[in-house]
Amino acid sequence: MVKRLFLFLVTITFIQCQSTDTASTDEAKPNVLLLFADDQTFHSLRSLGNAEIHTPNLDRLVASGTTFTRAYNQGGWHGAVCVASRSMMISGLSLWESQHEAKRWQAKDSSAMASTWGHLMRDQGYRTYMTGKWHVAAPADEVFGDARHIRPGMPGDQRGDLGKVRKEVEAALAAGKDISKLMPVGYNRPLGRDDDSWLPSDTAHGGFWEGGQHWSEVVRNDAIDFLEDAAQYDDPFFMYVAFNAPHDPRQAPQEYIDMYPVDEIAVPKNFLPQYPWMNEMGSDRFLRDEALAPFPRTPYAVQKHRQEYYAIITHLDAQVGKILDALDATGRADDTYIFFTADHGLSVGQHGLIGKQNMYEHSMRVPLMISGPDIPAGKKISDFVYLQDVMATGLEVAGAEPSRQVYFNSLLDLANGKQEASPYPVVYGAYRDRQRMVRDDTHKMIMYPTVPEYRLFDLKNDPLEMKDLSDDPAQLEKCQELFSEFLKLQTELSDTLELRSVYPELL
Repeated sequence: MVKRLFLFLVTITFIQCQSTDTASTDEAKPNVLLLFADDQTFHSLRSLGNAEIHTPNLDRLVASGTTFTRAYNQGGWHGAVCVASRSMMISGLSLWESQHEAKRWQAKDSSAMASTWGHLMRDQGYRTYMTGKWHVAAPADEVFGDARHIRPGMPGDQRGDLGKVRKEVEAALAAGKDISKLMPVGYNRPLGRDDDSWLPSDTAHGGFWEGGQHWSEVVRNDAIDFLEDAAQYDDPFFMYVAFNAPHDPRQAPQEYIDMYPVDEIAVPKNFLPQYPWMNEMGSDRFLRDEALAPFPRTPYAVQKHRQEYYAIITHLDAQVGKILDALDATGRADDTYIFFTADHGLSVGQHGLIGKQNMYEHSMRVPLMISGPDIPAGKKISDFVYLQDVMATGLEVAGAEPSRQVYFNSLLDLANGKQEASPYPVVYGAYRDRQRMVRDDTHKMIMYPTVPEYRLFDLKNDPLEMKDLSDDPAQLEKCQELFSEFLKLQTELSDTLELRSVYPELL
């Protein structure tokens, strides 16, 4: 009897010690807060060189942490580029592998669900939260312990269905007729300075105003509620706070619009009335992003779209500031890694384009800032990274063992100076079967296989990608070098698009 009692007490003591050790380990783990924007280009922060825009709170993150100034998205497999970007973020898989993983999510494959970022953080003892834009095949409320206001890819509004008028518009174009009255409200605008057919602050349009409160403010409120809830527990938390802004319809309160007088908005130096291969590259006038502004593009239309873009970013910035203040109020800010990034960039009038379905820097690159324990303040790193490296970084923060599934890499050692260079010497990009891209430290090659053409840009001397060097015989060797690097990446990333026969001169 005494022996049994002794063994019982030893067992209880062992279990209690295990429980205490686990709790202690969990307490020691830092928190993770991801602030995720939609369609926000890398050059949209005042602290990163855009003197036109007001972003005091995002600038605050740049000042308090480390910024990766050349962060890329790998591309997309259809017009909604965000689907691919977010699927990569949740799975840790590269572009084409994440497309296959999305099919497993749709088939409700439990093993695929178990390897999502939210599940992997929960396995490490994290309380997990999500709010806002999702646009991923895996159900958000199964990936995260607490998910609220799960939003679609973009706010629905009263602009109308572009697809329903396509045949009529095509017939009018073929006949040389005016299409302005055929296009749904909110598209093909503005036609001039007196065009007030659609106003971004008009709540009657729905969109971001649907439900009575701007969606960015709803996300802010959810995030603050999550923080207050997380403060009640010792467990570490992981928050995935996903804004739909600044995606179109780019709506913001009038006070934010008024901050940007339209005539004071600069027309980009790489402005074009129309992109020469927009149809072949899959960015034609019936792609929703491109249909937002008239063809050919006008300087005034570009100024108007950029005004609305800046306004909704500044409104988003204000919500970020309130979330950061709420985190400070919990007393857990010093033990929290904060990530800010976006799923991809946006053209907003550059190269004759409005959307993100292209391989130019404005659409492939995003802001990416990290702050937190041991992260240097005010540091900028120009090494190539992918925005989905945030996922791998979060897993390292949580103490998760590296998985062979995760293609992307943690950024902690780069930020802390423990790693000399990025694991990505060259960057890959793709859009459907219509576009491919590869760039090294100085040059970029963009390929349009259905034309077939390719373009070469010297980004060191031509950062706005305005001078195509591909016809210069002296540049053929550079093009061949980049094509060789691209073919290696194709194999590494399971890209099956055949390009050797398209560009035999590059072999």
